[in-house]
Amino acid sequence: MLGIRWTDDTATVLADQLICRVDCGWGGTFEQKRRGLPVISPVQRRLDEKRIMTHVLNSPLSFKDDLIEGLTRAYPRFVERIPGASGIRAVGSPFRGRVSILIGGGSGHYPAFAGFVGAGLATGAAMGEVFASPSSEQVYRCAKAVDGGAGIVFSYGNYSGDVMNFDLSAERLVDEGIEVETVLVTDDVASAPADRSSERRGIAGNFCVFKVLGAAAASGAGLPEVTDLGRRANERTRSIGVAFEGCTLPGGKGPMFIVAEDKIELGLGIHGEPGVSTISRVEAQPLARILVDHLLPEAPRDSDGRVAVLVNGLGSTSGEELFVLYGGVAAMLDSAGLKVEHCEVGELATSLDMAGCSLTIFWLDDELAELYMAPAAAPGYRSGSR
Repeated sequence: MLGIRWTDDTATVLADQLICRVDCGWGGTFEQKRRGLPVISPVQRRLDEKRIMTHVLNSPLSFKDDLIEGLTRAYPRFVERIPGASGIRAVGSPFRGRVSILIGGGSGHYPAFAGFVGAGLATGAAMGEVFASPSSEQVYRCAKAVDGGAGIVFSYGNYSGDVMNFDLSAERLVDEGIEVETVLVTDDVASAPADRSSERRGIAGNFCVFKVLGAAAASGAGLPEVTDLGRRANERTRSIGVAFEGCTLPGGKGPMFIVAEDKIELGLGIHGEPGVSTISRVEAQPLARILVDHLLPEAPRDSDGRVAVLVNGLGSTSGEELFVLYGGVAAMLDSAGLKVEHCEVGELATSLDMAGCSLTIFWLDDELAELYMAPAAAPGYRSGSR
């Protein structure tokens, strides 16, 4: 049943394969269903609840443009819309003589990516439709709008559409004499083994990389140094996520995948994909153990035990639940001899309304720690020095 693309016909097929339940609350049987008694499967009941969910939108077709309009009107002290492009940039940019950081990807992940544009973070963000890469033309226009003359670093999650479109844009810019470097985010340990880490997807760990890149650029570092620091941050960042329920596209009438009530999807992406495996549902403490155990083996050999940690909600998991999970994570990191220098618990990379969460561990060194904890001010993230 897992991974099914949902249609009304699918509901009928699944209902015939599941133990049915009479509306009055006691267990039904297939014989009672054939007699015409009012029955409904547990899965169908959950999907009906999804179908009455209200999405705040004008039209699925205008969702991206409408959210850009609302975001820039809500936070004019941080960002502005890039004229003639599908993206935003930091107020006051381009910053002459400073390396620019352009991030981006599909919509549906807020505060990634648009929420991370501002002081101490990205200079701009190119925004695609929901779960779709911005086109190469839009990336190019956004890059031109943030170019301060000292080069541009592109940074985004390792997804084929993003790679293709950002690379095509980079070629055009280089032909025009603009230096461009790329820092791919590849933090998702579930998407490829450690010996093929360059093939991994980018998920919530993109925040750690963006934060280091933005702080390095703000410090006045040159293009080679900023790029090297971003790549080092990526190499020391690892994440894994779980889902309890799939997400629903704007205007959609059901989740993109179904999770049985006693199961968890482990190792999911952030574009509506189910996990790479399915495990039994567990309480918070053993769930914390599962997540931590997947990440600790990937600690850098030169780690001194200092880490930054993200417990990220994927869209509809409450902050209270995330704190419960972090309590278990923190205890296990303590037992492993790690020192948490900085922690964020909340939403940093979502997948619309997905019920789920992810854990990210960022292994620090002196230079990365200073950059990661430098001040920042953006719509989706603000911090002081710690």
